[in-house]
Amino acid sequence: MLKKLPMNRTRLNIILFFCTILTFILPATAWAAVEDTGFSDVKADAWYADAVVYCRENGLMNGNSATEFDPEDSLTRAMLVTVLYRLEGEPVVDGDDGFSDTTDGQWYSDAVLWAMQQSIVNGYGEGLFGPNDAITQEQLNLIMSRYTEEAVTQDIPTFTGDANPATRAQVAAVMLNLSTFFPGTSADEENDNQGSEPKILVAYFSATNNTENVARHIAATLNADLYEITPETPYTSADLNYNNANSRTSIEMNDPDSRPAIGSDSVANMADYDTVFIGYPIWWGQAPRIISTFMETYDFNGKTIVPFCTSGSSSIGSSATGLHSLADGAVWLDGRRFSGSTSQIEVAAWVNGLNLTAAGK
Repeated sequence: MLKKLPMNRTRLNIILFFCTILTFILPATAWAAVEDTGFSDVKADAWYADAVVYCRENGLMNGNSATEFDPEDSLTRAMLVTVLYRLEGEPVVDGDDGFSDTTDGQWYSDAVLWAMQQSIVNGYGEGLFGPNDAITQEQLNLIMSRYTEEAVTQDIPTFTGDANPATRAQVAAVMLNLSTFFPGTSADEENDNQGSEPKILVAYFSATNNTENVARHIAATLNADLYEITPETPYTSADLNYNNANSRTSIEMNDPDSRPAIGSDSVANMADYDTVFIGYPIWWGQAPRIISTFMETYDFNGKTIVPFCTSGSSSIGSSATGLHSLADGAVWLDGRRFSGSTSQIEVAAWVNGLNLTAAGK
């Protein structure tokens, strides 16, 4: 299934990569003037006006109503992690956050789980997260230091880093501070430049959503297309039992010639892509046989291929080099192994270090 991530998330996720490599402290924040903030309670000359507009335009924070932003109102802990989760591109999560005061299926559920898995939030102890509690300036400072390792709360007006509640205006300013690491371009400029940029596809097979999480991070960083390699016959939990020598996956992995069928959806325009990322979980030290099916389905001559995998402990090893013979004429870059809960920051750092242009694309 071919998927496209929203354009604006690309710039936001690249921002996070730059946040990890810059070592200087943010200078005093300077917000540009805006003519119309879109909110009746945010004047154009307010110090936070540009920050509010930035968050609204990038889908990070909305008003408390259609006409009011409530800049001096407080932001709850659940709201803050939701803003960061949106900034990350809302990656797929799975599991239990372990908090006794959060509920599955709520608007904040995935965001809280993601933030907990990334060690961005720890809760209050005794199993409490406090989703409806106002985030304090002290907590905001701590959470953002875990998230960016940079002083993005510095020089924000009225921000003292104490136990007082952080305002919505201050949180919006934090988001704008992140954007100063990467100036970006306007949407019109991005659209104008698309024709000259290399086309990138992120193709992945994910049996338990771990590889999908990393694939989405890569696609968000590069504004790439997503294609999910879906088996014609889905794998069940019993199929994935590697302790059973008679399980479906055990039989497939013991047969080098096995080629599990892929579902009816295909990449109709493979010839248009310059670079193809190929992701998969490690099974028995190798790429699942359905990856071989995918490789033999298309012509990769002249393309750059970048493998990546997910595993609890196994390295990428020979799982990638074992696929080289299935893509004659392709340029292979070194791949990397990730855990399923790897953050956007770590993935973006790897992707931006590949220097795909220097690889010939």
